[in-house]
Amino acid sequence: MTCVFVQLQCMPGQTYSVADQIYEREIISELYSTSGEFDLLMKIYVPKGEDIGKYIHDHVLNIPGIARSLTTMTFTAF
Repeated sequence: MTCVFVQLQCMPGQTYSVADQIYEREIISELYSTSGEFDLLMKIYVPKGEDIGKYIHDHVLNIPGIARSLTTMTFTAF
């Protein structure tokens, strides 16, 4: 599995709704609310062999209330 972190900027007033929908899909390892430019930070393990961009698009970015996302790929955990 490939570990990626995805930050989400939600439309005003939609953060809790977006977080609930993400949680219901059972695709994340961890989900946090954050301060700053983005509202949510999630850790996802994408199954090996899956196209990461397509996986995130198909499982996360189709949730209503998401305005913008930023995906960070990981390499080594220390």
